[in-house]
Amino acid sequence: MLLLLGLFLFLVGTCLILLLPAFWGEQIYRTYREGRTVNCPETHAPVSVRFNALRAAWSSLAGAPKLRLADCTRWPERADCGQECIPDAVLAKPAPLVDHVPWRTRRIVHLPVLLAGAAAWVLGMAWHSEYLFRPRWMMALGLSDPQTRALARMLAPHLLSVGACVLFAYGVAGLLRWLGSRTLTHGLEVAAALWLATFAALMAVTWSRFVPGLLWIEGGYTFMGALLIGAIVGGVPRWVVVGDPEERGGRSGG
Repeated sequence: MLLLLGLFLFLVGTCLILLLPAFWGEQIYRTYREGRTVNCPETHAPVSVRFNALRAAWSSLAGAPKLRLADCTRWPERADCGQECIPDAVLAKPAPLVDHVPWRTRRIVHLPVLLAGAAAWVLGMAWHSEYLFRPRWMMALGLSDPQTRALARMLAPHLLSVGACVLFAYGVAGLLRWLGSRTLTHGLEVAAALWLATFAALMAVTWSRFVPGLLWIEGGYTFMGALLIGAIVGGVPRWVVVGDPEERGGRSGG
């Protein structure tokens, strides 16, 4: 009987330990999920903004919520702003009716993602060229030079490589959108974290069949390619590819 009672108390305590942070996180999420109307510090005109409620809820488990905007009606043209309106947005009253606003950063701008995937693929071509790591790569796989050249002329490996690069770039872009922050630093951080998770999963699955000589070659390429993707997806200003109507109007007016 005492054993069952102790087990019951242990289960109850475990549930409380797990549920209390969940309830707290849900409360924070409800607090910051609604849209708010504030005056933009740059234009002093009213804009509608929304916090990244998931990020606020998750960060609140370790202390004060870390607040970042997930959307604004001036985005994506001004998505790289300093978000100086956050203090005013915290004090503003949540407005559920703001949900009718067509939040424009729900979509991912595809051109930087495709450019990042293409740049990573070009890096891979240079990385595996005869001027860098092709001799070691051939030796690790036990391939002759004619076999390697025949493999290079095949279309399927190149398509798979391009697809993997573009898919990784979309993963980085999606995580940056979820975090509500798109900067060069965050792009590099997200890309490195996603590379580490992906590489660790692949190593766990293929470790017994992995050729040791390929570890540093492919690991080095994929890491450098991931950082390149993160730099492009996170660091290229959106107005470069989307266009900034306000800036064009200012130039034409001057």
